[in-house]
Amino acid sequence: MTEPPTNIAHLFAQAAKLAFAFRAGLDERPQRPEVGYAEALAAFEMPTPQTGEPAETVLEDLVRRATPGLHATTGNRFFGWVIGGSHPVGVVADWMTSTWGQNAGNHTASPSAAACETVAARWLLDLLDLPREASVGFVTGATVANFVALAAARSEVLRRLGWDVEAKGLFDAPPIQVLIGDAAHSTVFSALQYLGLGHERVTRIATDREGAMLPDAFTRVMRNVDWDAPLIVVTQAGQINTGAFDPHPAIIHATRVHSNCWIHVDGAFGLWARACPTRAALADGIEGADSWATDGHKWLQTPYDCGYAIVRNPDAHRRAMMIAASYLPSVGDGERDPSHYVPELSRRARGFATWAMLRHYGREGIAALVEHHCRLARLIADTLREEPGIAIVNDVVLNQVILRFGAGEGAEKGDDLTRRTIAALQEDGTCFAGGAQWQGRWVMRLSLISGETSEADALRSAGAIAQVWRGVREG
Repeated sequence: MTEPPTNIAHLFAQAAKLAFAFRAGLDERPQRPEVGYAEALAAFEMPTPQTGEPAETVLEDLVRRATPGLHATTGNRFFGWVIGGSHPVGVVADWMTSTWGQNAGNHTASPSAAACETVAARWLLDLLDLPREASVGFVTGATVANFVALAAARSEVLRRLGWDVEAKGLFDAPPIQVLIGDAAHSTVFSALQYLGLGHERVTRIATDREGAMLPDAFTRVMRNVDWDAPLIVVTQAGQINTGAFDPHPAIIHATRVHSNCWIHVDGAFGLWARACPTRAALADGIEGADSWATDGHKWLQTPYDCGYAIVRNPDAHRRAMMIAASYLPSVGDGERDPSHYVPELSRRARGFATWAMLRHYGREGIAALVEHHCRLARLIADTLREEPGIAIVNDVVLNQVILRFGAGEGAEKGDDLTRRTIAALQEDGTCFAGGAQWQGRWVMRLSLISGETSEADALRSAGAIAQVWRGVREG
């Protein structure tokens, strides 16, 4: 058996040195992986180890094999998906989390982890201006946050009819109606699938050109719902392509007449608009919902993975997630068990990195960061709007910009030119952006959310996009 490293200080210092070298070199390298999956797999392939190797050797070899296949997601000009930059303060807090090796499943296993989550949850509710009585589950990300919140919704709307879904399941349970926008994120449909509510049983509400639910369409559907059946409405704060918000005041007003309705908001990144005074109006009315999902590893810049399931009714939240066993500790007055709000008994202590980032930024810093990214998104859009053949497809209200190339060309030709421009930009490597189909046509997506991105980075990226587009157009 290989002995543990005798010089832990040297090993940890080596890790810090390698981590710093990676971060310091991001600006000079292509903002994409230098190899694809096949090459990355070949780099890691080797027979099953029979004997152990020194820790320092393993660490250096891991870095050597992994680096060529790593994305520059923590870099200045990565706009491919809505991925935060893993701020150094969050990273070092996460390092300490790994070093401490705490299981944050309950308040007895790690009193500090549970206490830190309690305070961080209170800060989150204050910063996002959500009901202070709400409970918060620290989960892996918005996918699981949506799952947890919708599990609480399913539990509560059935409980009101006298049905205990936790004990009896969905066999013979009263059917639940689900209303959701046609442009909702795919992970919400997955959460409904996991919960046995189905991703095709839903009623889809028509959306406008930005992907926001049309108030009149929602009102028409509400007139035809079964008033005796439980109802779950899923809304969106920050459409993944456009950044658009559903009309929450109109939706909440229309649902008040239903006696057994739960409103859930998928706010993976858009919910953070409430922390920014210049953007908060986009999220007006959201506080009237029953549950919310958002991420820490997006705008808060925590390391992966970190998300928050927020539920107005803590009893419904606990009822849907509670894991009970005789060997687990009971909860006394004033105590909080983290595992009562998530679908995990063994779990990482995500509260430490969240607490550290909230403490580091503060209310003013978070507001400034959100406004900064929104301003950069407008800067890129305004710069590229002047370039012949480039169309800005969305209203840039938040941090999302979607572009289409070959403006004035036919639909098929525009799709081809857009896909070729995306490929050329990724090959160029100055910045990274991906593509998506939006309302039947191909577009380039830019998500400005890394804490390291500056105005100079935005202008440099806009210049690179214009340059590769000219090459594609002339070619």
